[in-house]
This record gives sequence, C-alpha cells and structure tokens, in this order.
Amino acid sequence: MTKLKLRLQEGNYKRMVMVHQDVFTIGRLPQCDLYLPSSGVSRYHARIVKTPSDAWLIEDLGSKNGTQLNEYLITSPQELQNGDAIWLGDVCLTVVLTPVESSIFKQGVVSPGRTILRNVKQLQQQWIFADHIDGDVGIKDKTIARLKDLVDIAKNLSAAASIEAIFSQVQQVVFRYLNSIDRLALLIDVSGSGKLELLNSATRNIYYEEDLPADGSWISRSICQKVFEEKVAIQTADAQNDERFAGENSLLVKGIRSAMAVPLWDENKVVGVLYADAHLSSYHWAERGEEELSFFSALANLVASSVQRWLLVEKLKSEEVIRQRLERYHSPAVVQQLIAVGALPNGRLPPQESEISILFADLVGFTAISETLTPTHIADLLNNLFEEMLQEVFACAGTLDKYIGDCIMAFFGAPEPQQDHADRAVTAAMGMLTRLDNLNAKNFWTEPLQLRIAINSGKAVVGDVGSSQRVDYTALGATINLAARMEGICPPGECVVSETTYKILSQPSCFSEMGDYRFKGINRLVKIYQTKMHNIPTDLKMRRE
Repeated sequence: MTKLKLRLQEGNYKRMVMVHQDVFTIGRLPQCDLYLPSSGVSRYHARIVKTPSDAWLIEDLGSKNGTQLNEYLITSPQELQNGDAIWLGDVCLTVVLTPVESSIFKQGVVSPGRTILRNVKQLQQQWIFADHIDGDVGIKDKTIARLKDLVDIAKNLSAAASIEAIFSQVQQVVFRYLNSIDRLALLIDVSGSGKLELLNSATRNIYYEEDLPADGSWISRSICQKVFEEKVAIQTADAQNDERFAGENSLLVKGIRSAMAVPLWDENKVVGVLYADAHLSSYHWAERGEEELSFFSALANLVASSVQRWLLVEKLKSEEVIRQRLERYHSPAVVQQLIAVGALPNGRLPPQESEISILFADLVGFTAISETLTPTHIADLLNNLFEEMLQEVFACAGTLDKYIGDCIMAFFGAPEPQQDHADRAVTAAMGMLTRLDNLNAKNFWTEPLQLRIAINSGKAVVGDVGSSQRVDYTALGATINLAARMEGICPPGECVVSETTYKILSQPSCFSEMGDYRFKGINRLVKIYQTKMHNIPTDLKMRRE
C-alpha cells in the first residue's frame, strides 16, 4: 500500500498536506478536503481518488482553468506518480508517494524476548484483568487493586489544568510502576497537522534531566510516528540486537536498548504519543512485556482525555485572541469563517496577491471643522461617524484596513475571495452616503457632514505586514495608490469609481462618465465615473450581507 502526500506551493508559501481518505476534493470552498482560497481555483476544482489496486488518480471536476498534470491539461482521470506536479491555476501540488509499511515493523508480529507490536484495542483491558496469579494475591484481588490505581490516576489527571501538571502526574506513575524505564517523553500533535511536538520529558534520575536535549533528538521518531499514524503500541526489549532495527540509525546512534511507545487516543482521535526508553536491555519483558505495555497503554488512554481537554482550552484561548484582533478588521461572519477553516497559521494571515476593490471615504472639510472643536470633541465626532460608516462596510462583508485621520480605508475581496467585490464596494459606498444623509436629517452633528468616496479595483498584496512587535492587516500596491489619489477629485457627497471598477460592475448604469484624469505618480490617463444616485439598485441591495 502507498501513502499520498501533496507538497503545496503558492508563491513563497509551502506546506505538506496528508491525503487520508480515498476520495479527496480540492477547491476554493472551505468544504473541500484541501481548501485553496486562490482566484485561479474553482469552487470544486479537482479530486483525487484511490483505486482498489492501490493507485491514485487525479481528475478535473469541470474547473474554469482546468487541471494540469506536469505539462498537460487532463481531460480524463490520470494516474499519479511520485514527483508529479499538479497545477490548479497558480497553485502547484507536488505528489509524494511512500509505502505505508515501515521496513522495520510488521503488524502483529512478536519476536520472543525482543519486540512486541500490538493494536491498542488488544491491550485495553489486559493490564486490569490480570491473567496469572502473583504470589498469594489472586486474580480478583489484583484486578481490584489495579482498578483502584487507575481511578486514583484518573482523579489526579482530571485535576491537572496545565500540560506541565499532566506530565508531572504521568511521570510519577510511570517511574513508580515501571522500574526498567529511564526516560519518559510526552509528544503532542498541538496544531492538528500530524506533526508531533515534544512538550515535556524527564529522567528517573533528576540529576540527569539537564542532559536531555530540548529538541527531542534522543527520541526514536520512527517509532513515535508509527505509533501515532497506525494506533499501535510498540515495545522492544533489545533494539541493538533486533534485526528489525538494523537500519534504524536513530536507535543505534543514540544507544537506545529498550523502548516503549503508545498512542494517546480516546477511540476518536490520536492526539500524541507517550514514549519511554532505557539504555539497558529489559530482558524481563520477555516474560512480562505485554503486561507492562498494556499498563502503559491504559495510562495513555487516561492521559489522552486530559490532553484533549488541555488542547481544547488552548484552542479556545487562541481563538479568542485571534477573534479580538480580527474583529477590528472584519465582520463577525468573516471572522468566524476564518477561524473555522483554520486559515491562520501562527495567528497571522500571510500576505498573498488578491483581486480586490479598495474604498477610501474621507470627511469633507475636516480641517476647517477641527479648527472650531476641542480635541475631545474631534475624537467624539470621528468615533461616532466611524461607528456608523463601518456598519455599511461590514454589512457587505468588507474588511477595514485602517483609519487615516478622518478617512476610512476598506477593501472587498480578501481575505476570502469575493467574485462580486466591486459590487460590494459600491453597495457599501452608497449605504454610507445614504446613512450619512439620514444622520444629518436627525442633526447627528451641529452642521451637516459630507463624505467623498473613491473606489478602484485590481490586484493587491493583502495580509499581515509589520515587525515582530506590531503587525497590521493591510492591502498594498498600485491599486491602492490610485484609489487614494481619486478621492481628491471626488465632488462632496458623491462617489467616484475607476474605469476598471466600472467595467466589472453588475449595474454600471448608476454611474456616468466624469472624464479622464492624470494623477501624481501615475503615467497614464485614468477614466473616472461618478454617481449622484444615493438610492441603490435592487440587485445590489440583495448583495448586502
């Protein structure tokens, strides 16, 4: 059997995607198995299917731009080979095919006195219900004693709030029950991407804990990955003399003689691995190996629940921080979608090129108005005005870029692609002008206020930009520069759009040509259109969200 991975490259952005199911969809919708929010990718662009003969096929789903395999557009399902390049628009996926079976492991095989590999379910009850009599203690008494131990362990783990407290409980139990173990490690898939991270480790002798490298280089990653991916428990009593590990340099170089690893899972999801090893061979495992492995597995099940709870708490904390930051820029609906699809590596939105419409809304005569007001009154005016105008931006699923003095800078079409970004920008602009008219009629301020609004459309780089101390979510590029220049020629109380925006509007008839203009820093004439209609066409009203 072969395992399929896809190496994703979009510009300078790279990551590895695991294909876990037999039918794997790729497209621009968040519901797809591989979500690609790129303008060149269709909603349901392509899919990968695994055949009964263990081959992987790629087929196009009627996408707008087609699916290219290496140098050719495909018109029928094509078999994938290792190293193939799949192109969907400007996104490249490189095929990585690897055998599922590791060369050093075979499921269900026991090498007497050496290595045990068992499915975890086989070990669930084995340690609790002892299958032999130990001295004068009967099977029933030993079972009751072990059940009491597990109850005590579960109580202590349930009270542990941090990952450090969880590991502290695990460390005490393991070193008390397993005298053969020298070192212990807790590895967790924190990000949910399948990458195990070493969160805690310890040695039986506290004087040697400083000798454990923080990067986990002393751990057998091949064993841990096998355990994590296949939900199996592994124990080897003497790795140095076991032919299974003849090619496993990590075990040989690190001097590991005996090792044991079990998955942290609750029958729904594997969240990590509990790993232990020793430099000396554990020959007693030849007789009691499965019993100790089953105890280690039973303990891991209890730990898994505590780790799951900790991961959930950390996720909620992270989401709350992200939500608070993003709500400064996006409507609540967009914020929820971004968090739901996990589009925030490290809590940031990486810069990428997008097709957007940029809007500048500037308060007319603000300098003259501010001359007659105190700083406190100026702040009150802007706060109240921005609060009202931003509702129109968010109603059209727009993104607030920033406030520039008395000016609002917002855009449409990112971070989530919007094919009708120009319509949304115009709808928001008309809504702002109409809302301000209504506010003036209710004596919102001591004198009537007016806005100038300019809209331009085109490509821009959108994402988090800044230093390690401060980051802003913003749009950059020539499209933004032109929109800023256009705002200066807009008549008070009106909205102007560029020719680029005008051509992609679904209802361009609400604008009339204003003329050709030349702007500073732009070596070409730009045709500008303006509207004097504050009432918005019915079709555009329906687009507001």
